[in-house]
Amino acid sequence: MRKPRIKAEGAGYYHCMSRIIERRHILGHAEKERFLTLMHKLAAFSGLQILAYTVLDNHFHVLLHVPERRELSEAEFLERLGQLHTPQEVEHIARQLEDFRRQGQTAAAQALMARFTYRMFDVSEFFKALKQRFSQFYNTREDRNGPLWEQRFKSVLVEGSEDALLTMAAYIELNPVRAGLVQDPKDYRWSSYGAAIGGDQDARNGLRRLIQIVHGGGRVSWGRAQRTYRQRLYVQGRQKGLDPEGRPIRQGFTPEQVAQVIEAGGRLPMHELLRCRIRYFSDGLALGSLAFVETVFQRYRGHFGSRRQTGARTMRHGDFLSLFTLRDLRLQPVSRS
Repeated sequence: MRKPRIKAEGAGYYHCMSRIIERRHILGHAEKERFLTLMHKLAAFSGLQILAYTVLDNHFHVLLHVPERRELSEAEFLERLGQLHTPQEVEHIARQLEDFRRQGQTAAAQALMARFTYRMFDVSEFFKALKQRFSQFYNTREDRNGPLWEQRFKSVLVEGSEDALLTMAAYIELNPVRAGLVQDPKDYRWSSYGAAIGGDQDARNGLRRLIQIVHGGGRVSWGRAQRTYRQRLYVQGRQKGLDPEGRPIRQGFTPEQVAQVIEAGGRLPMHELLRCRIRYFSDGLALGSLAFVETVFQRYRGHFGSRRQTGARTMRHGDFLSLFTLRDLRLQPVSRS
């Protein structure tokens, strides 16, 4: 019996990822576009905010905010239904609600709405629906049967702090760079940063929301958001001089040097860590400050053995700012691929 997923009490931030079965590379251009369309529609239906994402050939990463559950007005409820259902279906449900109200059957109206609202404001229901709907699309088109995804999706509960959120977002955005698909994250079309630079409004809204969160709220223009975000992606603009075409020359180790540092038990600086595969970000269960991780540990004390006294674990092989994780990963927590 698998343990319940670690979640926030109320609102929370999550890094979630999932892979295609047997790690097959089946997500081409059309599949990625379909996946992203479904993701944004389901997010609008569920009331979730997509902050950052990357969809690659055989897996995806998403950083999202799940607001605290609340009651919806009938008008908002019907508007959300329109994200996933036809106008005819929405109109039919609206007539049913109107009939119940007119007849004074308030409980029946609430029960009808509950058939849909239980799937809102919930990270598990969101990804369950997203993966199922994409699987149905793909299996129907390819005339295949059986599961499409490896196991259930992985999730890490992320503290809503600047260091935790922006570090996780940068890690997600740099996946195509680590995979050797692009040299600059803005050039990858199926990431939130690449899409936002290309004018996609959903992606821009997500990144603006991310910058608003870490800067304590208040309106943030797209220009300011993209400048702040790009600086973070390049870790405070770290560079050494310019090339003949005026582009920054990135400081950095070769893959061989990085491997030597890790094998020797050394610690990598953040700008090199973000070019590596970091299992803490997908398998660490919770990520944030010492106090945040300890709070999560106490809330989920039953998940861990009786001999374990503390929750926060230091992340090895790098300077991870002031971040800690809930799991002490032993097998290649940081690697080049």
